[in-house]
Amino acid sequence: MERQDAMQDRTTHPEEGLASPPPAVTLKERQALSRRLLLGTLGVTAAGGALTMVSYQDDAQAATTSRGVSAAPAATGAEHAWCMVIDLRLCDGCKACTTSCQTRHQLRPEQTWIKVTEMKDAAGGTFNMPRPCMMCEDPPCMYICPVGANIRTDEGLVLVDTDACIGSRACMAACPYEARYFNWTDPLPQKRMPTADSPQMPVPQKGTVGKCVFCADRLPHGELPACVSGCPMGVLYIGDLVTDTAVNGQGTAVVLSDFLRANDAVRYKEELGTNPRVYYILGHGQSLGGGA
Repeated sequence: MERQDAMQDRTTHPEEGLASPPPAVTLKERQALSRRLLLGTLGVTAAGGALTMVSYQDDAQAATTSRGVSAAPAATGAEHAWCMVIDLRLCDGCKACTTSCQTRHQLRPEQTWIKVTEMKDAAGGTFNMPRPCMMCEDPPCMYICPVGANIRTDEGLVLVDTDACIGSRACMAACPYEARYFNWTDPLPQKRMPTADSPQMPVPQKGTVGKCVFCADRLPHGELPACVSGCPMGVLYIGDLVTDTAVNGQGTAVVLSDFLRANDAVRYKEELGTNPRVYYILGHGQSLGGGA
């Protein structure tokens, strides 16, 4: 499909530059986030072999074969299976991730593709919880769209074809994470050269639904999603279940399965059976629902 092939088209714009850590990060750390190292880290980890596959990957494979959403990464030969890790122990609620996303995708203020919500903890206090699209392995939005405008790639990204979308908003009602937004108005005036609309880099269109896409157009080039690179605290990690690696905007790379296991990572509302590909690390008495 030509639209899915568009994922190979680079759409990083000159004024925003490559995804990179905050200015205070040293040159060495900036270099650690270069395209070569990000992809190289993923490749080296995979080549190293002998890494134990844990239940997180087993869950993903079970979900992808249960209802035919797509085949598991190993079965399709996909090079990557993208996920995200959010370390709630570090989040101070600054919302830099939201701002970075809105700037990159030229969204209106009400369009919070990654939304930071204040949640109650077990002690009656509060904590901050960033919420992107969960990139579910078994996404309810896929089955309810009357025109099939939702796409799930072999690498596990749930995207919207805005050219096909008729704005029924059925997907919004079906999403248990409230991670979809309707474009009620015309998009903001373009501040840069317009880009071709694609599911990987959607251009907001009045009367259609928009959502977080993990900056899918950046990933093939080894660039970080805007929210990951824009977080000054290193809260967000972009990860790959195939190569078992994750990296944050501070240049910290981890073995994904070890990181999730050692920190008792959970998934939001995982009791619903959607098998989300966003993992949360708790640490301050938080509870994200039955799955936590």
